[in-house]
Amino acid sequence: MKTTRLLLSAVLLPIVAVLPTAAKDYTVPLLQNVLAYEKVSLNGDWHYIVDVQEEGYYDYRMNPTRWGFFQNAKPQRPEDLIEYDFDKSPMMRIPSDWNTQDERLFFYEGTVWFMKRFNWNQIAVTGDSQSPDSRALLYFGAVNYDCRVWVNSKEVGHHIGGFTPFNFDVTDLLNEGENVVIVKVDNKRHAEDVPTQIFDWWNYGGITRNVMLIKVPLAFLGNATKPSYVEDYSLQLMKAEANAKQREILISVKLNEPLEGHLLTVSIPELKLSVPLLTNAKGCANDTVKISAKKLSLWSPNNPKRYHVEINHYMTSITDSIGFRTIETRDKQILLNGQPIFLKGISIHNEKPNGGGRANSAEDARTLLSWAKELGCNFVRLAHYPHHEEMVREAEKMGILVWSEIPVYWTIAWKNPKTYENAQNQLRDMIARDHNRANIIIWSIANETPHSPERDTFLGNLAKYARNLDNTRLISMAMEVTGASNYVNRLNDNMNQYVDVVSFNQYIGWYRDVNDAPKMKWEIPYNKPVIVSEFGGGAKYGYHGDKNQRWTEEFQENLYRENIAMLDKIEGLSGTTPWILKDFRSPRRVLPDVQDYYNRKGLFSDKGEKKKAFYVLKAWYGTK
Repeated sequence: MKTTRLLLSAVLLPIVAVLPTAAKDYTVPLLQNVLAYEKVSLNGDWHYIVDVQEEGYYDYRMNPTRWGFFQNAKPQRPEDLIEYDFDKSPMMRIPSDWNTQDERLFFYEGTVWFMKRFNWNQIAVTGDSQSPDSRALLYFGAVNYDCRVWVNSKEVGHHIGGFTPFNFDVTDLLNEGENVVIVKVDNKRHAEDVPTQIFDWWNYGGITRNVMLIKVPLAFLGNATKPSYVEDYSLQLMKAEANAKQREILISVKLNEPLEGHLLTVSIPELKLSVPLLTNAKGCANDTVKISAKKLSLWSPNNPKRYHVEINHYMTSITDSIGFRTIETRDKQILLNGQPIFLKGISIHNEKPNGGGRANSAEDARTLLSWAKELGCNFVRLAHYPHHEEMVREAEKMGILVWSEIPVYWTIAWKNPKTYENAQNQLRDMIARDHNRANIIIWSIANETPHSPERDTFLGNLAKYARNLDNTRLISMAMEVTGASNYVNRLNDNMNQYVDVVSFNQYIGWYRDVNDAPKMKWEIPYNKPVIVSEFGGGAKYGYHGDKNQRWTEEFQENLYRENIAMLDKIEGLSGTTPWILKDFRSPRRVLPDVQDYYNRKGLFSDKGEKKKAFYVLKAWYGTK
């Protein structure tokens, strides 16, 4: 087997004695519903090299050594990096985080290189060379945080953000037989990043979600136009009066090319619907179809009905399972399918159910969500960033509503245009991936952000952007209570004008004496529904004592009792998502023999053991 040296033997052959040109970007817009396509999984064992000083990328002057981002960039010679040899390097299971896969990397923040060889049947993708019938997209579910990708010595793209998917069109770079993909991952924190430099969860580094090569079939319209594929589509139930005899479904489809006159058909066989659509000059098509309200079974927690949907584009076809429901507000109520609903929720981090490590499988999702169902939940807040796609899809199957959030967390660099662009891109990709999932009812744009005019502008623009992308869901964010005076808490946030649901975090009993809870009054001067997006306190599983003894299960149990009695008095309370389902890792939580780098506010321990407060919340939800 030939040796693969870092960025050189495998990536840069042949080395040339001229300045390199800027790399072509093979990034393409996110493909909707990648799970519907024929695919080759690149999950499994990857070679990895820890590069503390990033010598595989920079020379000693901190110039990129090959890629031409600076005019003085100079290619390294192969002999300069003889220490870096992928084939002699250890292997790591992907998807995963390096923190829990290699004990030497538990606290590591920096660069790690990954390499995988794979075989590819070129004919299966492109057919004969004269008439390719498919494209090959290299898809990453998420890489944390700053990621560069090479395929067979060509840099294909750069992605920033640790929790959203991205894909590259690598059709023209793949070889018949063996191929090599190399990924540079850097999870160092920076003040201008999203999330910013300080946050309260573990900064898991690596290729943390699925890697796949997606075969996307092409459709042809004669010989005069480019071949194309369906890049995105949306089916949404329009709002209507609860007693309406007919309902309207808005259908829209977008091609990857701006091609006019392409015929598409969207079918829902069970409803006997077949809707022809014709693309405009932008390659987009949409229509609204009416259907008898009696024929349509609406998705809800008690009836998580999904319909088989087919999108046909000449000789190509995509299938999906889509539910139909409406979500809206009326004064201080949240209405699901026109009826008031109380959101019995819990917050969840995207961490494996038993121990630490980034959750990344359907099995992880089912375990966590089953715990939420056992608690009596019909709603989960997936904090503080988009969770893996299987988490959303499993929740949809199980009848669990979802709040989905981007990591605009604490003190973001509000004045930095690049920071805003980053946040907006993550918001775009979160919505792009999941906008056909009926269970998502809230897009959240932030958590606990200190007030300032710059912050209001930043978040206000995000809220408007989200609403422009998807006006069928509610917009919210987790606010802070800043107007506390004695025993009166007044919510006062300029973002009230942008959100549909007023949500806030409060920790009476943890950061303020639990005995204050019965005396508390809440003033929320907005005619909008209220969700208490966080409350709770810490307890170490199995540690028992008096109810006033911090860290005991009895302390947490009493805190929940007092908080529930207090929250029941809030006018317009439409739901809660206490903090949090299970203990999760955080570098801020260092107390020996109690925290040990875990946030202990979970109702389950990090090993999945129920604490006493679990039963208090479960009993309350049973009355709702």
